[in-house]
Amino acid sequence: MRFARYQRGQRMRGVKACFEELKDSRLIEDTFTIDEVTEMLDGLLAVVNGEVETELINTAHTNILLLRQLFQQAEKWHLKLQADISELENRELLEKIKDFEEREFSGTKREADFNPMPLMKLEPLNEGGGAGLLQQEIERLTDENSRLRERLKQIESTAIQSQRDQSILKSDLEKTKSQLAMQKQVKGSSSEDELAELRKKMEGLKSSMDMSQASSRNMTAGISSDLTNTKHELLKVQEMLEMTEKELEKKVCMTAPFKNLKQMLMKKNEQIKELRRSLSKYNLHFLLCLLSHGRLHQCIYYLPHRLITLSSFSLKRSDLFMLHMM
Repeated sequence: MRFARYQRGQRMRGVKACFEELKDSRLIEDTFTIDEVTEMLDGLLAVVNGEVETELINTAHTNILLLRQLFQQAEKWHLKLQADISELENRELLEKIKDFEEREFSGTKREADFNPMPLMKLEPLNEGGGAGLLQQEIERLTDENSRLRERLKQIESTAIQSQRDQSILKSDLEKTKSQLAMQKQVKGSSSEDELAELRKKMEGLKSSMDMSQASSRNMTAGISSDLTNTKHELLKVQEMLEMTEKELEKKVCMTAPFKNLKQMLMKKNEQIKELRRSLSKYNLHFLLCLLSHGRLHQCIYYLPHRLITLSSFSLKRSDLFMLHMM
């Protein structure tokens, strides 16, 4: 608003200068003809028209540049903006903005009831807001991935059930074939009606098996494609989050407190290494003592060149003897 007010003042001073120039350069005689007055007014009209047109074009272009910056930021952070064009001609709001401008630049205190809605500040996007948005997107994709996984499990259970049904149908078919063979062996030959009925049953079983297999393949392919797309989106968002975290880490690493803390940690690490070297001489004896008392779980011991964790297996007496020999 301050910039627009300054630009408007500049144009008003330009229009005033046009009139002053006309007074100083042309209005030096006492009488003028109609043609002379018309010529002066036409020239003044052209100059004022140019000043006003320049001001309007400049204002429009300035507003376009401002909106372009806002749209670029919104597109960068995946924000959804909504504009109501009808509010641009709301006379009540325009009058309020006019009163606000007059109070702002006249030195008087602004009224508290200018805007009936409470003023709220937007959270800055450059100080963690972007990471928050990416984290929300990752959570959304993770939830969607979990839902797809549950759906895949359901489809897999359905496919397993269909496979079971298919195996049952196959067994029934084999039984029917065996029964047919036995009837052929016993009776020598069956009637044509019985053969036709058995063939119809076999064809029906075969068609149902083919349909179940096709449906299971289609459902599995659809779920696999959905999971692949979700995985790609999740990887993209994770990459963006890693880039943001790296930028934040670079900013933190440049600060003096971080450098001091890093030096302190390096000194502490050196002290811990010295303590580990001194304690490594007594670890084997401590290990044998604990093993003799039967305390094998949740114990970690440091040997000279490796870390042994004895929480996932048990030792025999021969192993204890070998450790004692070490």
